[in-house]
Amino acid sequence: MQVAHLVRSVLSISLLVGLVVMGMAHGGDVQGKDIVDTAVAGGSFKTLVAAVQAAGLVDTLKGAGPFTVFAPTDEAFARLPAGTVEGLLKPENKAKLQAILTYHVVPGKVMAADVVKISTAKTVNGQPLSVSAKNGAVMVGNAKVVKTDIVASNGVIHVIDTVVLPK
Repeated sequence: MQVAHLVRSVLSISLLVGLVVMGMAHGGDVQGKDIVDTAVAGGSFKTLVAAVQAAGLVDTLKGAGPFTVFAPTDEAFARLPAGTVEGLLKPENKAKLQAILTYHVVPGKVMAADVVKISTAKTVNGQPLSVSAKNGAVMVGNAKVVKTDIVASNGVIHVIDTVVLPK
């Protein structure tokens, strides 16, 4: 139910989740850890990590990258309709889960200073993700970016408050 956002080849969301959490606790730079390891260590991205594992994206997100991951928190996944995450985690829904997760991943390392200069980003799943900055808030799709620039050895994580779904 809370499985929706990360890149197929970049979607070790579990890694991203830990990265986000670690970055929040350590001022944004998690030295020597890839996106997956950082997310796992973080603790606030259990749903994302479970989704990344179920989607078979861990090895991809541990790869060379660089990747930019817009990582939804456990709270973001909890706001999805009841049963959504559980359904997505089923083996028969692996392709759908991969599509959702890779929609949260952008190839390359896009820091916060760069994100505010673009209006769309092509995601790993191939679909564009809208980006806007207004009144000091950055939005990706319908999600607000709540923490930026959590740096990993193979990319960067930006924490978002909502799971964004591809069209």
